[in-house]
Amino acid sequence: MQATLTFLGSGTSMGVPTLGCGCAVCNSALIPGSPNRRTRPSIQVSYGGHNVLVDTGPDFHAQAISEGIRSVDAVLYTHSHADHILGMDDLRPLSFATPEGIALYADDDTAQVIERVFEYTFRKVDRYPTSARVQIHRLGTATGTAVDLFGARFVRVPVIHGRNIIAGYRFGSAAYLTDMSDIPAESLPLLEGLDILILDALRREPHPSHSHLARSIELVEKIAPRRAFFTHISHDLDHESTNASLPDHIRLAHDGLKLDFEIPEIA
Repeated sequence: MQATLTFLGSGTSMGVPTLGCGCAVCNSALIPGSPNRRTRPSIQVSYGGHNVLVDTGPDFHAQAISEGIRSVDAVLYTHSHADHILGMDDLRPLSFATPEGIALYADDDTAQVIERVFEYTFRKVDRYPTSARVQIHRLGTATGTAVDLFGARFVRVPVIHGRNIIAGYRFGSAAYLTDMSDIPAESLPLLEGLDILILDALRREPHPSHSHLARSIELVEKIAPRRAFFTHISHDLDHESTNASLPDHIRLAHDGLKLDFEIPEIA
């Protein structure tokens, strides 16, 4: 089945322009339409009339307006850091349309943080009356754990994020691995035969919890997808000049970029 992946945000946790910074990339990001304008990282996967998000960052409200998002059917979470969960409350008006609400999927550690941060949404007594209508479903952390959503299978791909193991996801011929510093060997078989591979590439210099440009290029060559896109990009990487230095099958993502691919329909 045909699917479209939309980069709602392609930036790092501080966004681009970064507050207080006057570098050339941040200044160019102030120009309307600049590909250097990067909100916090998130994607939407659309297929068969359904919309599934991976993460809801603090810029989700603006991202949803920019992309004309009028419905969300489910959200998969990668981990519990602020730049990936703080937009959950912006699901509220979208959740009112269905009595069962929006399904959220996260590992237990991430679910606990979401329930703590948004306690007023999940409390059993004296619940805030216009809280988001959402239900958290716990995902296991075993390699290859999967959830079937609306005829498509989303497979959890464990990745290393500094000292933590968090979730990436494979869906059909695409995989989204944001916030990763490396990929454990046991996850590599889950990434075979990809059309699209999306990887963290924070900056040129190494970082303790994020992949840098050279390392991400090495991973692309190792995994060998047909095409690759880098996300979670800081103000250290200018869009046009960095793209000019990359192999033809690798590109920096940008906010609003749309990619078409195939998801096998499951019974």
